Amino acid sequence: MKKLTILLLIFIFSCSSTELIENWKNPDIDLFHANKVLLVGMTNNKEARINFESTLKKEFDAREVQSMRSIDVFDINFTDTQRTEKELDDVEQSLLDKDFDAILFTKIVGSESRQSLKKTINEFQNNGYDFKEDYRKHQGIYYDDEYYENYTVYNAETSLYCICVGKERSLIWRGSIDIIDPEKIEKTINDYVELVIFAMTEQNLIFRKEKDN
Repeated sequence: MKKLTILLLIFIFSCSSTELIENWKNPDIDLFHANKVLLVGMTNNKEARINFESTLKKEFDAREVQSMRSIDVFDINFTDTQRTEKELDDVEQSLLDKDFDAILFTKIVGSESRQSLKKTINEFQNNGYDFKEDYRKHQGIYYDDEYYENYTVYNAETSLYCICVGKERSLIWRGSIDIIDPEKIEKTINDYVELVIFAMTEQNLIFRKEKDN
């Protein structure tokens, strides 16, 4: 897990719009293989849902793992109203009948407003300021109401569920990911999908790490 944390830190610094906050894997599972995965992006923005599920499917296709988008599986009216537990049991059974053995489920669970300094510490790191220079550069904190900039962080979760025949339909993995002040939805989706695939690959969940020579 320590190695995964280091690798994820490297990934995060190269990809600024998403950040893995928490990462849980079922301790009883070392490897998890799936033959057919349902990809679900839960959002009321149909365009974003199509974009997200399609981008995710491209990554599965590139790794030769069979998958389908929920928009191609669920009835067109399925998401229009609230569904009962019995109806969802029926959905799971229909997925089993169609040879699905896993669901990768992503949803936005919340959002929060944050503030950051408009000034960056890069100046300090690059120029080696002493206290006097550091104070002078940032003294606007005391009196400048516009010294901070507001931005929104969306809290998302991606969960991997097993729906294997004869086994408990249980949670295999969950990643909590912050989406930081998204501006371009396409880039944000690409960053998010890349981070999810990276985290799953590092833990041998559906995808396998390449062995070192």
